[in-house]
Amino acid sequence: MNTVVLHIYNNLTMFMPETKFFRFKNFLLKFAGVKIGKNVRICSSAKILGNGTLSIGNNTWIGHQCLIISSSNISIGSNIDIAPRVYIGTGTHIIDLKSDNIAGEGLSKDIIIGSGSWIGVNTTILPGVAIGEKNVIAAGSVVAKSTESNNMYGGVPTKLIKNLF
Repeated sequence: MNTVVLHIYNNLTMFMPETKFFRFKNFLLKFAGVKIGKNVRICSSAKILGNGTLSIGNNTWIGHQCLIISSSNISIGSNIDIAPRVYIGTGTHIIDLKSDNIAGEGLSKDIIIGSGSWIGVNTTILPGVAIGEKNVIAAGSVVAKSTESNNMYGGVPTKLIKNLF
């Protein structure tokens, strides 16, 4: 993604109504190199940062104050609802016990969110996670491991709550 255009996008959207001008916001994000499907709606307070890649499928909602930071690849499928204040970030560090700073060398891991999923408010999606299709991730969860499709997960870290089908 073009970080200069993303900077302009993030600063312009601060002055826009939360749930209006979706086509204009999508145009700016496409100009920044984001792949955006049809009928994508991103609230103005959501922030998108980083120099990695981001693709968002059709009919996806990204709620208020979400933070998406991509230093590798993030794929958000179609027909997804992402509630307010969800964090999706690809960056992490190796734990280095021999160094003065335990947060060792930085690294990036891809994130995939399967189509038809619903991500609850205040959820954190950590690097390297693949969320299966048609999943519900409960509010306040920390998704640290990949999930299978058609289930509800919740907790810190997330655990299977129940099968949805």
